[in-house]
Amino acid sequence: MACFLVSAAEAIAVKATEKRVESAEQNEKQAEDIVVKKIPFSRKLHWLSNLLFGGSALLAFEHIWHGEVVPWFPFLTAMSDVADRAEMFHEMATVGVGMAALVTVTWGIMCVVADSIVKREPATVSKEEE
Repeated sequence: MACFLVSAAEAIAVKATEKRVESAEQNEKQAEDIVVKKIPFSRKLHWLSNLLFGGSALLAFEHIWHGEVVPWFPFLTAMSDVADRAEMFHEMATVGVGMAALVTVTWGIMCVVADSIVKREPATVSKEEE
């Protein structure tokens, strides 16, 4: 019913964190003389936000398709009845959190694999060689 809202909320939080980390990395990068070849954490967070936004968009489309999300208030059909609200919150707490956690764990594995691939290449490059 509303499980896509959990991953959308996580995606918004990750996007805000990504912007802060990106700003900090820019300040740190200007202070360094040697560039270390590695994937910036802000780029990894961008991957996660893309996964979460994409998944929540697909889930929202599926819920619209099945008539669980409507274009009039209260937008979620489960919000019109008190008994349905309890079921909706239970679904969000179980299915929504489970899906968001699975996407985050998959992203973590993806980051570990990407870091191991990058470590195969030479570790550092001076700015003059770039």
